[in-house]
Amino acid sequence: MKPEQTLQLWLPALKQFEPDHPLRRWWSRGDRLGQGSIGYMAGLAAYFSGAGADLPAAAITREFVAGDAADAVWLAADPAWVQPDMTGVRLLACGQLQLQEDEADALADTLRPLFDELGMRLRVSTPDRWHLQLPPGLSLPRFAPPEQALGEDLAQHLPAGEEGRRWRVLLNDIQISLHQHPLNAQRQARGLAPVNSLWLWGGGALPSGVQSKLRQVVSDDLLLRALAGYTGITGRAREPEVVAAAAAGCLIDLQDLPASEIASTWWPALQSLLLRHRLVLHFASGDRCLHKPWHRWRFWRGAGH
Repeated sequence: MKPEQTLQLWLPALKQFEPDHPLRRWWSRGDRLGQGSIGYMAGLAAYFSGAGADLPAAAITREFVAGDAADAVWLAADPAWVQPDMTGVRLLACGQLQLQEDEADALADTLRPLFDELGMRLRVSTPDRWHLQLPPGLSLPRFAPPEQALGEDLAQHLPAGEEGRRWRVLLNDIQISLHQHPLNAQRQARGLAPVNSLWLWGGGALPSGVQSKLRQVVSDDLLLRALAGYTGITGRAREPEVVAAAAAGCLIDLQDLPASEIASTWWPALQSLLLRHRLVLHFASGDRCLHKPWHRWRFWRGAGH
């Protein structure tokens, strides 16, 4: 199914939708499609050719935010929350820690001497998205994207071997520097998670050959919006009226939202689209179906279909 012929709706995993969720009824009436991509990075690759697991996300997002990524190699250094347990240290959050601009600057100022020593420049692109500008010729190992490491022991996802040693040492130094930062005590007193690490990933220079058949993207996700901008596609912030006005060739990104919020906030706009357009429902679990407006008359198909 070509994206330009349909609307594309990117949703959380199907199991997150309870049997009485309104989207379940429309899912049951659609025509099943073959297994789609599973997860976030694979989902991006399904809509943008050349956007695989080794996508230089840092350069693309830096270019989108600041317009200065050309002729340099970049590494994402997103603020993160890690927590030790009986078996290791787990990554509990990355890049979505409700940091204010002054908080981000204060934390980054603590870390800059570490990076300056190594010839790297730390840039706070947005409070939740930081970037490292790397010196020419620096060899980069493969870094795992956050979705692979969230909830898991960091040791399983850090660069291995001698090549990765300098990065493991750097990460340890970052955590030591942030551990006692007074800002974290203030955040925890307000019920917020501490920022006690960075997650390094998405390294590389601006790529060539990234393409898409989409015409528009509706999303609040920085990397998805950045990919749209990099390939010349119109990007719009996620608003109910923008979703309701979407047309064929548009990707509507809701995959990061709870299913309950989709029902409470987004359902009127989605129902309007389902009644007027051919729409591919693509769940993050890989389940997919094509829903056509006349499918609403398939009453015999129950929500469990």
